[in-house]
Amino acid sequence: MAVHVDVWLRGQDFATTRSLEGVRHEPRDWTVEDVREVLQGMLIAMHRLKHPDEAERRVALRGLSWIVSPYEDGGVVIAIEITMGAAVAGPFDIDGSTLEALISSALASAAPDTPPPSSERVH
Repeated sequence: MAVHVDVWLRGQDFATTRSLEGVRHEPRDWTVEDVREVLQGMLIAMHRLKHPDEAERRVALRGLSWIVSPYEDGGVVIAIEITMGAAVAGPFDIDGSTLEALISSALASAAPDTPPPSSERVH
C-alpha cells in the first residue's frame, strides 16, 4: 500500500509530497511493524529531502514529537516533528486511539540496545 507524506523542512515555506511503499496491510489491519514502517518512512523522506546526495542511513525512532489528528474529510493523520522539520502522513481509515496505541508500542519496541554513532543514523 502507498502512504502519502507531506514534508516541511525548517526554513522552507512549502511542503513536498512523497509516497512511501512497502506497508503490507491496510490501516484498519495495521500491526506495530506496519506503523514502525510508516514512522521510519516519514523520517527517511525528511532526510532524503534535506540531504538528497547522502547515502541511506539507519533510522532510530526516538526523540520525535508525534500526534494523531482527525482529518477534515474523514480518517486520521500522523504528524511528527523533529528539529529538521515536520511530516504528515495520511489520511488513514483507522480509529485514532487504536493508531495512538500502535505508535506508542512501535516507539517503545524500537529502542536499540546499542545505538549507532549519531553520524550513522537519521534520527
